[in-house]
Amino acid sequence: MNQLITAELVDLDLSATTKSEAARSLAERMVSLGRVTDLEGFLADVAAREAQMPTGLEGGIGIPHCRSTHVTEPTLAFGRPRSPIDFGATDGPADLVFLIAAPDGADSDHLTILSSLARHLADPEFTDALRSVTDPERASALIRGDATPAAPSPAEQPEVPSEAPSEASDEATDESARGAADPQPPEPGTRGDGAAASEPFRIVAVTSCPTGIAHTYMAAESLERAAEESPADTLITVETQGSAGFQRLDSSVIAAADAVIFAHDVEVRERERFAGKPTVDVGVKAAINRPAELIEEARSKAARGETGLKPAATAPMDEGAAEGDGFGTRLRTWLMTGVSYMVPFVAAGGLLIALSFAIGGYEIADAKSVADHFVWTEAHSWAALLNQVGGLAFGFLVPVLAGYIAYGMADRPGLVPGFVGGAVAVQIGAGFLGGLVAGLLAGGLVMAIQKVNIPAVLRGIMPVVVIPLISSAIVGALMFVVVGKPIATAQKAMTDWLSGLTGTNAILLGLLIGLMMCFDLGGPVNKVAYTFATGGIASADPGNGSLMVMAAAMAAGMVPPLGMALATTVRGSLFTKTERENGKAAWVLGASFISEGAIPFAAADPLRVIPASMAGGAVTGALSMAFGSTLRAPHGGIFVVPLIGSPLLYLVAIAAGTVVTAGTTLLLKGARKQAPKAESTPAQDSAKARVPASV
Repeated sequence: MNQLITAELVDLDLSATTKSEAARSLAERMVSLGRVTDLEGFLADVAAREAQMPTGLEGGIGIPHCRSTHVTEPTLAFGRPRSPIDFGATDGPADLVFLIAAPDGADSDHLTILSSLARHLADPEFTDALRSVTDPERASALIRGDATPAAPSPAEQPEVPSEAPSEASDEATDESARGAADPQPPEPGTRGDGAAASEPFRIVAVTSCPTGIAHTYMAAESLERAAEESPADTLITVETQGSAGFQRLDSSVIAAADAVIFAHDVEVRERERFAGKPTVDVGVKAAINRPAELIEEARSKAARGETGLKPAATAPMDEGAAEGDGFGTRLRTWLMTGVSYMVPFVAAGGLLIALSFAIGGYEIADAKSVADHFVWTEAHSWAALLNQVGGLAFGFLVPVLAGYIAYGMADRPGLVPGFVGGAVAVQIGAGFLGGLVAGLLAGGLVMAIQKVNIPAVLRGIMPVVVIPLISSAIVGALMFVVVGKPIATAQKAMTDWLSGLTGTNAILLGLLIGLMMCFDLGGPVNKVAYTFATGGIASADPGNGSLMVMAAAMAAGMVPPLGMALATTVRGSLFTKTERENGKAAWVLGASFISEGAIPFAAADPLRVIPASMAGGAVTGALSMAFGSTLRAPHGGIFVVPLIGSPLLYLVAIAAGTVVTAGTTLLLKGARKQAPKAESTPAQDSAKARVPASV
């Protein structure tokens, strides 16, 4: 097995001026050693990870990283730029850049090494040594752990302040022990250094990030150091839920804890273990940047007697989100949780039903059950099979929506009442709207029950017996006899309205759907429009208006990537090399109804790409409704064109929107490129030369 980092993967004179240039320069070294097979594909994965959350850390560190199918083995490259590079850290740009590449399914041994690096980055002595090192071999040895900051090479010795050897050795030993120690709590009555103390304040913490490579372990190290340096006697035990898996904290450690800190950007696994304790819930970078504040906040919550874990299905994506977000933001998060779990059922069920219509015609919906009659050699039987399987999958749509809205609010205890409420909504005809209300009712009820102070002896049966029993009974009753029928009436009214849409009203609705589908390219607004469309065709007998809305939504969603692909083909000089490569892939993504194919372009130039996409989407949505195109499949792009009503006109609508998006993009980018050609100073000319065309 090759070493994680070698001298060939170190650049102590990195000439890059932007984070994308830095990633490319370091990635090229990985390519030259055969560690990365596809440079552009790998850089796209790095950019996608960067888009989730900036990878800059306080202290002048940039640590871009990702897991990618284009990586052959876990690899780390290190660069020291000539001028600091902005990686989004709150305290300024980075002068130390680490690029971490992990393959899908990377072995735990290498990920352990990566986590050890992440912990070392919290050590000022380690980072100072990297800032002063002059030899790439020495730098790679420091990062691998084959050399220690306290033992520099003779050439570097004059630049390093002298220290007592024993003290440096002790510090290095302590650091090594921290990186390798098993997460077991110190002995009762002692601090982490063994000093006697009475009644120490005990904290358990969980850290996790989307890739589980760097921030997870840096947050853990930061919290541990802050606990050691705390003026009050504080003991902390951290569970890192990283890519290499996680070792659960012992139940006795959790039981003895006075407070809990969650520092995470993805869902905390098995978070119900920590129920009933004062909880600080923040993003992972908060633990890296301000660990002492989090520890003090945990102390304050415990002193005030706060109890009960505030449930959440998805972690806050930045520091303070759990404390500061308003109800509207949290409501959107809960609804999007339900929608994200619902969409696969919509796609699978809807496409199966659409395929059954393509094979057996629309009358196949009235076929006998294939359990009673199925002939292997008859196309009619296969069509009936697809229709009935798809119908069953589609039947889960509303219960899954309701169940996972409740899950987003109250974690796993909300699933049972959510699914029950969603099933009742289906039975009484409340449909999509009923599912939304059932999910919110179930989640809110479970959250209320969880706030009740329960004796410790009963807490173990609460999530598996008491909460599901009480909440399911109450939600079921409310849906059956109180709120269900009014919602069913509203659902029917909306369906009738859609069915009766004609003329200007239909065109305006199509324009609005198109704008929403292209506003954030797969984000919340896009999901609202898509969910509205799929909710209309989820009924047993959707009206013509609902089918038209579905057609308009899919057509508009195809336009942004197709428009970007056309723009890069027509005038590639306005785009970077990477964008031109992304443009080739955008043809396929757009044709497949994957709006996210335009995200790389929008991220690089949002003020031009997003308005252009919305303009094209609005044109397509309006034309689709005007042409009366219909669609029974909720997904599939051009591959389900044979199932579309008025297919030729439908393609005309998509083509028109694609041309509008491409033309608007080129117009805006061309104007931006020509504007500096007026009078400019030499300094402006120099600055312009350093700015990529896509900015």
